[in-house]
Amino acid sequence: MAIRKRQQDVRLFRLQAQTKVIRSMNKLLLAVAGLVLGCAAVATWLPQKRELARLEAKLEETERQEREVLAEKSYRDAELKAMREDREFLELKAMDRLNLHRPGDKVYRVRSRGEGHGIAP
Repeated sequence: MAIRKRQQDVRLFRLQAQTKVIRSMNKLLLAVAGLVLGCAAVATWLPQKRELARLEAKLEETERQEREVLAEKSYRDAELKAMREDREFLELKAMDRLNLHRPGDKVYRVRSRGEGHGIAP
């Protein structure tokens, strides 16, 4: 009986040892699976984040262009209204475009950077 008891104890010890190894392997495999899933999640998230940043930059640029166009439209609308309703404005605009002036008027022209420096009378 003592031998049988001892054999059962040895078998029980081996089973316990095997169970510990299996549990350890399961924990390790679970950790590896979690790591792989985490890496996969990050790998799919990064390109989407980059694309979002690119699209947000494009949206910002488009909104800036829209503001410029709206400001230009507002300026053009005001200029058109002035041309339709204000004869003096229309006369000044026409004289400026045709490079005309009345006798005795002083005309000042501002040169652009490529034309030279300063103001010429």
